[in-house]
Amino acid sequence: MELLQNIKKKLMKTKKNIVLIGMPAVGKSTVGNLLAQNIGFEFLDSDDLIQSKEQKTLSQIIFEKGLDRFLQIEERHVAGIRCQNHVIATGGSVVYSQKAMGHLGEISRIIYLSIQLDMLLTRLSDIKSRGVAVRPGQKIVDLYKERTPLYDKYCDIKIDCRSMTAEQVVEQAVTSLY
Repeated sequence: MELLQNIKKKLMKTKKNIVLIGMPAVGKSTVGNLLAQNIGFEFLDSDDLIQSKEQKTLSQIIFEKGLDRFLQIEERHVAGIRCQNHVIATGGSVVYSQKAMGHLGEISRIIYLSIQLDMLLTRLSDIKSRGVAVRPGQKIVDLYKERTPLYDKYCDIKIDCRSMTAEQVVEQAVTSLY
């Protein structure tokens, strides 16, 4: 309990939020909810925020407006997040926006939940219905190779989630934040 209080105080003195980035299906929302509960923060999922504001699912937005327009919409909503004491789970494509990532970096500590490609391939089977931002003909392998350097670039903390449960990832995050 004392450790959690110390983490809260440290975050309040520096950056007010924690942001989770990483590939789709890595567990950002699951870990984010658990982490928020553990440290007494609120939870915000940027994909849910976008869907609520746009009144459409991510896959509908991508289908109707195209990928480039979706990325603009995502950038606008993420760059507009104004909150404190939140754990924010982002969509995997947020790292394409320097503006959104710059904003998140100013208001948050950024944790990259890393996963190996082989594990990702077993977790992420249907990228279209899930609303994953991919270009026509782009495969999960291509997406992984394109995004992982961006996740590394923007993170403050990197957690290898290879063989960890969500609870273990939360423990690692709490330890890393302290």
